[in-house]
Amino acid sequence: MLTRTIPRPRGGRSLDPLTGPGRTALTLPSLTGLRWMAALLVFGVHLHLIAYFADGILARSLKFVFEAGTTGVSFFFILSGFVLMWATSKTGGSRWATFWWRRFARVYPAHLATALVVLLLLAVWQPDSLPSVVAAAANLLLVHAWSPDHAFYQSLNTVSWSLACEAFFYAVFPLLAAGLTRSGRRTACLVAGGSVATLWVAPLVAFWVASPGWVVWFFHWTPPGRLPEFVLGMALARLVALDAWPRRLDRLITYPVASTMLVAGYLAASHVPSPYKYTACTAVGFGLLIVAAARADLRGAPSLWRRPPVVRLGELSYAFYLVHLIVVFVLALVVGKHPQLDTGPGILLTTVTLLLSLASAWVLHELVERPARTLLLGLPTIPRRLPEVPRQRTR
Repeated sequence: MLTRTIPRPRGGRSLDPLTGPGRTALTLPSLTGLRWMAALLVFGVHLHLIAYFADGILARSLKFVFEAGTTGVSFFFILSGFVLMWATSKTGGSRWATFWWRRFARVYPAHLATALVVLLLLAVWQPDSLPSVVAAAANLLLVHAWSPDHAFYQSLNTVSWSLACEAFFYAVFPLLAAGLTRSGRRTACLVAGGSVATLWVAPLVAFWVASPGWVVWFFHWTPPGRLPEFVLGMALARLVALDAWPRRLDRLITYPVASTMLVAGYLAASHVPSPYKYTACTAVGFGLLIVAAARADLRGAPSLWRRPPVVRLGELSYAFYLVHLIVVFVLALVVGKHPQLDTGPGILLTTVTLLLSLASAWVLHELVERPARTLLLGLPTIPRRLPEVPRQRTR
């Protein structure tokens, strides 16, 4: 059967807050918890780049641990494809316009709020750094990552380039889902394998026909260049929904194996050239970790990422991702752009940055993200259905 319920742990409480008696799992809490790990990687790489610590053991340790932290964005892309495809597998799809409106309600309010905050901060403290009207409009419309101009794809809240990628993924998701929901195990395996192969082969081919700068820009910043990661997540979700893994592979999808592959790929990412360092080395590890976490939730197996504090941090991860560089910008007005402090002051500033980022994320999540989503989802949408998921397993 395609549809399954999440087993109840001791005490009779459902592992999934959206799952009740007789209802199928729509969300997998461990995946929410994993989002915090990815957000922390991005936070760490930015701390490394802004150089809070003077050259020494702490600065070198921060570089060793977080130099490949940009791969956290890749995790978000893979997870996004997985979660959306999983929801489609469990519900049979929704109206096209409803799907797009829900994604808009989920992503855009927080993006708009942080973009306006950055615009205000720049206007007050760095008016020379204000983007052009066209660049600002492109950012607000989430199309700025399509331009090779740094002033566009890094305009306003610089981390929002990834939201432009997500906007493109959402736009093409119904078409991609239509193909995968009619496919069986073989097709899903081919799509997953083809996505990983594309991450390695496509840049190599591109280097033959384009300049290195163009290749790095395309496969790092642009929506089409990052699409294979999203498709990989979709294919993995389809395989989990079908519960049709090849036996040899099925035994390998565990937390220890996935974590080992992820750590190996993460360490390798610091030693390979761009654009491979951003996703190719860690895609398989991230994908297997997501699958292992999903299967742990479905089977009621122990999972660190399902613990309430971790899940709560995961719920704040999107807001945290959007606000942490704003906090860094504000603190830089006080301590300078690259303070390179001694050990004690550096640790203190790092702690303050983390705590202020978490507090700001909570404010954004509770006062903007959640209420705006509730308000927007109360509005009507145009009827148009996504393809239904086949209820019988196909091969």
